[in-house]
Amino acid sequence: MSELDLQAVAGVLRGVPELNGTPLKALERLPDKGIAHIHLRLTGVRIGGRGVLLRVPRLSQFSLAAPDNLAYQAACFARAAPSGHTPNLHAVLSPSPSLPMGALLIDEIDGPPVSLPGDLGAMAACLASVHLLPLPEPAVRSPLADHADPVAGTLSVIEAQSAHIETAVEDPGVRRILGEEIAWARSFAERSAGKPQSVALVLTDTHPGNFLIEPDGRVYFVDLEKALYGSPAIDLAHASLYSSTNWDIDVRADLSSAEVERFHGDYLVQLPRPVADALRPWLEPMRRLTWLRTTTWSCRWYAEGLSGGEDGAGGWSMQGLDPGLIAHVEARIRAFTSPEMVERVRRDWVGPDRLRLE
Repeated sequence: MSELDLQAVAGVLRGVPELNGTPLKALERLPDKGIAHIHLRLTGVRIGGRGVLLRVPRLSQFSLAAPDNLAYQAACFARAAPSGHTPNLHAVLSPSPSLPMGALLIDEIDGPPVSLPGDLGAMAACLASVHLLPLPEPAVRSPLADHADPVAGTLSVIEAQSAHIETAVEDPGVRRILGEEIAWARSFAERSAGKPQSVALVLTDTHPGNFLIEPDGRVYFVDLEKALYGSPAIDLAHASLYSSTNWDIDVRADLSSAEVERFHGDYLVQLPRPVADALRPWLEPMRRLTWLRTTTWSCRWYAEGLSGGEDGAGGWSMQGLDPGLIAHVEARIRAFTSPEMVERVRRDWVGPDRLRLE
């Protein structure tokens, strides 16, 4: 994505009805935090007592066309908003010459990133509030992806991304382990087929860097790009896996087994007892699947983003981002498939110190 012309973007904003003609003092580009979006602060503009951001997609990680990508993300914000733990969506700006991938006008959450392990309990409350939202009938879940069988749905993502393992992973031992884990995933999917599984609106990309905490202690999830209908266990896993808690440039921690188990316990007590009991058996296997999903994602990013040339094959480019963020992302993507990372993560389910999540 080429550099934004802020003056042209300001011109587009002047025609947005939701702003009610509020004078726009300036557009301030916030420091780059992620690889898929640019965020612009609308200085001097407030809606419902909050500041306002323009969330501008740089690319689609689902490889969607610009209008479809925008519609998907708008649906993510709209579906999660009743939880009270995500930013409100105020307007959708269609793709245009000034905004080739369009943009969303959303609340600015006034708070810093969460701190681990201290804010894990508040993160659990945030996730429970989203997961307990009423589940729409299958016919009206579109455009969000619908993993009616969450194990099979997650495996399908893993299978597609695993094509990049040979390109991205140098260590033969790691390639062997990934092959073994994928074989386990296929077997588990076969055994799970037809069994009742917990399904809810899930946020999917729940690494801790995507949570902000306001002064009153309320935690918000702010990166609603990949929400779908699937297993709540995915969100719990991605929020607490070692590979996730060491991803973000501002939020990094090595959680102990006791802290991870307490996080799951804090979450489960907020669910109705039958809902919690139905989810418990899926916590550990979905943790393994979530790790495979994120690790094969890193392989795809390495193959298509880091090694795909200036523009990134498939549009997966980091061109124009802050050099410090680029260096951090490159290092973390390589770390995903390091022998040290793989061994550390798999302690959660291999060996005498495995987690007790049920």
